[in-house]
Amino acid sequence: MKSPTFSRGAAPAADEVAGRDPNEPPSKSQRKRDMLELQQLGESLAQLPRARIDVLDVPEALRDALREWARLRSFEGRRRHAQYIGKLMRKVDPEPLRQALLEATGESRAAVARLHQLEDWRERLLADDAALAELVREYPGAAVQELRQCIRAARAERAAGKPPRQYRLLYQHLKQLLLPDATGGDSTHDDTDDHDDALLSD
Repeated sequence: MKSPTFSRGAAPAADEVAGRDPNEPPSKSQRKRDMLELQQLGESLAQLPRARIDVLDVPEALRDALREWARLRSFEGRRRHAQYIGKLMRKVDPEPLRQALLEATGESRAAVARLHQLEDWRERLLADDAALAELVREYPGAAVQELRQCIRAARAERAAGKPPRQYRLLYQHLKQLLLPDATGGDSTHDDTDDHDDALLSD
């Protein structure tokens, strides 16, 4: 059989190559794939923080369904609710929601990466005296004496099995140095490290 030929300068459409009329409605299997993709997108949106869900440009019924997801615990309950979300998703334009999901998850990954950087520096400083000199080379604004005292106190605290106050304080010093725009208020507040540890464990 001779291969199909096309006029020069015009690339064939995917439907022409596949031998399907582009004006034909999608097949049943294609519709199923599209519905499953929308359902999966809805499930991903439902796992965003509530503050993110609250600002999505979607009908209120879909917003309520996305919020409800977090309250469900059983596998069967979530399976059925995911199907309900999928049905609601068919009534909206998915492209802005895909973009919103990309922005939200990209932001989360960047935040986790920054926190891992802080954790890495803290452990290096506690494990090796030479790490402080390396930190100062990379961040000339570091308060060397204050950091050195905090490192010694954190090591002694860890060796004695005491509550990690100096360990947390060292984290806050590093956060001020490496992420000055992310700090605010009392830089020695112990709860901030708890919040960051929770984000790293997600």
